[in-house]
Amino acid sequence: MSSYESLRAAGTSVICLSPWGDQSPLTLPCIRFRDIAVHTVIAATGGFAAIASPVMGPVSDLVVSSFGDTILVELGLHAGFELTTKAANDLIIEHGIKHAIPIHSSRLETTGVKVLLITLKFKHTIEDAALGFFRSSIHKDADLFAVVKDYLAVEKGWFSPYLFASSRRPIIPRSIKPDVVFCHGPFLQGDYRVGETLLNESASIINFCQGPIIPEASRETPKQHSLSDLKDLKIPSLSNVFSRSRTPSPDPQLTRLPTPPVPRRMVILVVGLKPHRKLWTTSARPEESVINYILLNGCPAIVVPVKVGAPLIAWDALTLEQLWDVEIPSTDDAPSASGKFEGIVNVISEFLDLCVDWGRIEIQGDRDHDLMTGAEQDKDKVRNALRLLVAAATRSKDSKEVKKEVDADRAGIAMWRIP
Repeated sequence: MSSYESLRAAGTSVICLSPWGDQSPLTLPCIRFRDIAVHTVIAATGGFAAIASPVMGPVSDLVVSSFGDTILVELGLHAGFELTTKAANDLIIEHGIKHAIPIHSSRLETTGVKVLLITLKFKHTIEDAALGFFRSSIHKDADLFAVVKDYLAVEKGWFSPYLFASSRRPIIPRSIKPDVVFCHGPFLQGDYRVGETLLNESASIINFCQGPIIPEASRETPKQHSLSDLKDLKIPSLSNVFSRSRTPSPDPQLTRLPTPPVPRRMVILVVGLKPHRKLWTTSARPEESVINYILLNGCPAIVVPVKVGAPLIAWDALTLEQLWDVEIPSTDDAPSASGKFEGIVNVISEFLDLCVDWGRIEIQGDRDHDLMTGAEQDKDKVRNALRLLVAAATRSKDSKEVKKEVDADRAGIAMWRIP
């Protein structure tokens, strides 16, 4: 029996986190969850991962047609950030299979933060967000439903303000304990713009694919007309007009096929959220979402190609505050004492394995075919990049600037689908 049946049988109502992701209880009738189906998938590790996903039709980029939705970006504090974004692919290309990933590299040390005040404009009324929940197979208990201790936890809703400020109500039952929360809609074109802006403003990038190639639009020179052209003007005679008995039938034309879905990318980064003016309610304006996004210069952004239908937005359920409590390995080539660090990397890697289009992965440098196949090396490189990202997030606890500017309970690892 699926876990969803347990949710429905729990009673006529379900207690959820508030739309802002805090302790305020929100009670909803269980019928609100009629479009969520829980199923299991075989993960890359060979185990079974649990996914509660929204029941939807074909996922496309036109779930919601917003009129002119766009974003406005205002750069705030950015001391310690480089003026240009640097590539960080060498951290995994020159290391990896035969060498240890340098998780203690000075390049992963956060010395500054960048604050971006982004206004996301939209044109739609408030509606429920199409959320899904992922539970990794590495847990001894792969059940999505929590015990009493986990029932009281609210950290999984740390990213909720991003959705609710733009009139997309996130409904997260307290009884669910996901590793990753993902969203398929409603879609706003501004979501792509936010993801691209955060990527472009990051201090360093580990890139596994190229961006879209935008062809130059053909420009036609407007034709100039003069008075001499009037001599060639032909006016139809009235006899020809009235001699017709009926309007001629139009020429038959083939129905235009819908545009096929375009493969996308996904950017994975550490980001903090802060309200516009102290309270989260000030971030939700009429037809505008105004939020401060905080980037850490020691945490690289990762870009991977994803399949058609990949989530629009996703976030790891652990907050930055929780990541600070994780012990990283003492040396680059040794495991951590508790194993939690490797567990977090494996969870995110397992989720991404369901989203990444591995056939489009591009990695510079020579491959070592004696140890792994090409596909295995691609997955190993992506996992190593995630290892660097989690290590950088954990090490940010030593930064005075982060402690001063970032609300660690509203920060963590988030993912945006981008063109």
